[in-house]
Amino acid sequence: MKKGIIIGVIALLLVILVTGSFYTVEENQYACTFRFSEIIRTEDQPGLHFKIPFLDTVKYFSKATQFYDIPPSEVLTSDKQNMTVDCYILWSISDPQQFYRALETTVKAEERINAITYTALKNTMGKLAQADIINMNDGAERNEIYDGIAAIVNQSADQYGIHVEDVKIKQFDLPDSNLNAVYTRMISERNQMAEKYTAEGNKEATLIRNEVDKTVNILISDAKAEAAKLEAEGEAEYMRLLAAAYDTQDKKDFYEFIMALDALKASLSGDQKTVILDKDSDLAQILMGAG
Repeated sequence: MKKGIIIGVIALLLVILVTGSFYTVEENQYACTFRFSEIIRTEDQPGLHFKIPFLDTVKYFSKATQFYDIPPSEVLTSDKQNMTVDCYILWSISDPQQFYRALETTVKAEERINAITYTALKNTMGKLAQADIINMNDGAERNEIYDGIAAIVNQSADQYGIHVEDVKIKQFDLPDSNLNAVYTRMISERNQMAEKYTAEGNKEATLIRNEVDKTVNILISDAKAEAAKLEAEGEAEYMRLLAAAYDTQDKKDFYEFIMALDALKASLSGDQKTVILDKDSDLAQILMGAG
């Protein structure tokens, strides 16, 4: 009976010894092995690992990217304007041993990240005017500001075994006392831009109208010159044909007679039907039967 108990105790001790000699590391974990409160080894490869039972303890830290929403804070721009910045941090543990020695817990890490980020925001925004931050320019310009802040925070956090992946600015808020002044400035800028575009449009329209008027005047002048040329050529041709048609005295007399009849006909078209002719005129003699 005693022998069986002893064997059972020995078996139990062996089970405890064996189970206490191994530990597992997950895919997204660091495992730090402690001996007498000192870190003697860090494992980042997943799988089963060995430790000395009773002497060694294991503490796990996450490899995963962690999210920390920083409480909104006020900063002062270079032109002495207050702004409230609301942002969040994406961070991860890069060196678990350094992280544990400096901070130990995630809570302390977030407190330190909060202080580092606020300092970076305050220093960066203190070099910028409010108009450099709130404007209608390409958003890529502000992305450069945000990337600069992220780089500063990451550099400062590195001493704690922390890698800051990104600092995301959710929004810049204006204190109520600054809202009207900023809106007035933005409206003024938009009005100036509109006036600029209107002036440029009017200038372009004037240039186009002047060019069109110039072209029209040239076309009209050319058309009139061509018309005068054609008219002169027509008159010359008419006179040539007329001269050819009445190249004898009889033809000339007949032509003059026809023209006289046309003149008489024109004079009788009105209400007055009385025509006064000289008795010696050829037309009077013809009408009176004496021609």
